[in-house]
Amino acid sequence: MAAKKLTDAELGAWAGTIRAVRQALEGVEAALKARGLPPLAWYDVLIELRRAPEGRLRLNEVGGRVLLSKSNVSRLIDRLETQRLVTREACADDARGAFAVITPAGRALMRSMWPVYHDALRACFLDHLDDRETARLAKLMRRIAAANR
Repeated sequence: MAAKKLTDAELGAWAGTIRAVRQALEGVEAALKARGLPPLAWYDVLIELRRAPEGRLRLNEVGGRVLLSKSNVSRLIDRLETQRLVTREACADDARGAFAVITPAGRALMRSMWPVYHDALRACFLDHLDDRETARLAKLMRRIAAANR
C-alpha cells in the first residue's frame, strides 16, 4: 500500500519546526559568542554531567543524553578536558570504559553561561509563545519523541 501523500500543511509544519529551532539555536549561539563564551554544545555536555549522580557519566552515555548533535562528543569531551572543565576517570568494572566528570571549573563556566543562554532562549524562542502554547508544544514534542524512541 502506498504511503499517504504529505499535505502542504504537514510539510509546512515539518519545515517550520526545523527552521524555527535552527534560528533559535543560531540566536543562542550568537549571544554566547558575543559575550566571549564557548558554544552551546559545551553547556549541553556540562549540564548533563552536572545532573548525573556524582557529576559523572560514562563516556558512551554522554552522547545519548545531549540535546544537540551526538556526533563528535568524544572530541568535544577532549576539548573540555583540555580546558579542565571535565576530567576522565577509569571505570573500575570495565578496563576499556571511562567516565567524564565535571570539575569545579566546569560548574563555574555553566554558571557564567546560563544567564546569557537563558536570556537568548527567551528572546529567540519562548517570548513568542504564551504559557498555553508552550505547554501544548512541549506535550506535542514529548509525544513525537516517544514515538520515535
